[in-house]
Amino acid sequence: MSSATAGSIVEINGHAVDISGLRPVGTRPPLGDYIRGIWGRRHFIRADARARALSSNRDMLLGNGWLIGRPLLDGFAFFLVFGVMLGTSKGVDNYIAWLLIGVYLFSFTSRSLTEGATAMSAGKNIIRAFAFPRATVPIAIVLRQVISTLPVIMMMLVMIAVIPPRATITWLWALYPLVFVLQSMFNAGLVFYAARITSAIPDARLLFGFITRFWMYGSGVMFALDRFINHPRLLTVLELNPLYCVLELSRDLLVYGKVPDPKLWITLTLWAVLTPLIGFLYFWQGEEEYGRE
Repeated sequence: MSSATAGSIVEINGHAVDISGLRPVGTRPPLGDYIRGIWGRRHFIRADARARALSSNRDMLLGNGWLIGRPLLDGFAFFLVFGVMLGTSKGVDNYIAWLLIGVYLFSFTSRSLTEGATAMSAGKNIIRAFAFPRATVPIAIVLRQVISTLPVIMMMLVMIAVIPPRATITWLWALYPLVFVLQSMFNAGLVFYAARITSAIPDARLLFGFITRFWMYGSGVMFALDRFINHPRLLTVLELNPLYCVLELSRDLLVYGKVPDPKLWITLTLWAVLTPLIGFLYFWQGEEEYGRE
């Protein structure tokens, strides 16, 4: 005999059915069950991310070549405007490599934020049709961006090593993958935040584009911040920017062959741990909101 109470037994087509283990679709499960549900779908997340990463630009003539080509064109434009016309390259050793790192690595985060902002609207049909942890959608986006960016990073390393004045390959290059991992973790947090915010306020997608442009100028992508900012407190605040830390660490390791300031490591690590942790909890809190009309 079932231990279910009488209130959990319903009659369907003449048969008594125990519904005590059922719950409404779309409700927020306990955090532990939620995480186990995500883990149970890890193979699907990986397969979906890989398939979408390799087909994202299939409608274009150059295909995935635009993953490399677009940042390269942006870098060329920034070089002409900022490096040549405005003279921001003065005082920066190996400005071409310095600029390439800034453009390519900032694009990695900006693309993740843009994709995160459309995550829930793009997947609304499947969200409404099936019961699954909604966090699998932004997680798949993060993994897709990582897969798409890996060949871009490889091309960036080749370019800074062969374009004069060539960057010298040292043992410090072996530390760069750690920077990439920390940046990917930080990006994951951004995607969680963007996915929930734009799910509730679709117009926020436009705001994110506006914020991204300001963020680029405040991260030292095209020019060294300390050359144009003399206010020490403002400079200190800008140096806490996680993207500034990513770029400075990468440039020190890959271009200048020197051990970066430990403060950069500590700051980026804190951002990389706290942003996805809090972002995931924030996204989970809104589990019941996704897919509603």
